[in-house]
Amino acid sequence: MKPLHKLLKTGYTERKILLMTSILIAVIRLGLWLLPFQRLLALLDKFSHSNCNKKLSVRKILWSVNAVSHYIPGMKCKCLARALTTQVLMKCYGHTPKLQIGVSKTEEGRLEAHAWVEVEGMIAIGNLPDISRFIPLPSLEGVKQ
Repeated sequence: MKPLHKLLKTGYTERKILLMTSILIAVIRLGLWLLPFQRLLALLDKFSHSNCNKKLSVRKILWSVNAVSHYIPGMKCKCLARALTTQVLMKCYGHTPKLQIGVSKTEEGRLEAHAWVEVEGMIAIGNLPDISRFIPLPSLEGVKQ
């Protein structure tokens, strides 16, 4: 309960971005269940082009996504929802993120996937110690439904 209490004691700007992030993660998680992936991407792209009035730092966006996805009960989420949320918020606040989805085979032969976001050539969210084992899939930017 301490982390939640700490989050509630933040300033207005922080509470606003935390609320926006919470809603966005919930909508994305629901969209991943209910919509074809391409349709969800198209809807998120429309939302991410809305003007968010002012610039917000990458650091603040990452703080918000991490806080919401780790500390708010019931919102623990997988890498794809976190990466999509980060991508939408970064686009909305004037950054140019690159969503990456990679695949890998385990030693047992199972297929694994992982999603992360890069900004300015660096992994912003979704970094793993062994991320190099994931082969990035081609970008979905501009792909028609």
